[in-house]
Amino acid sequence: MAEGSIAADELRLLIERIERLEEEKKAIADDVKDVYGEAKARGYDTKTMRMIVRLRKMDKNDRQEADALLEIYKAALGLE
Repeated sequence: MAEGSIAADELRLLIERIERLEEEKKAIADDVKDVYGEAKARGYDTKTMRMIVRLRKMDKNDRQEADALLEIYKAALGLE
């Protein structure tokens, strides 16, 4: 019986931690949304900014590979 209550307490604590982290994640997502809104109000293109953020997360080699593939696809579709 004691083991069951210990496991239940541990599970409850883990669930509560997850819930707190989910709340923090939502708050951060709201903050990011606010920054993009501010950027848009100042005249920046937020789609391009999102693309830059995504590119900056990538490893240099992965970014170069993605750029090369994009160029190949654009050329194949006559977008050059």
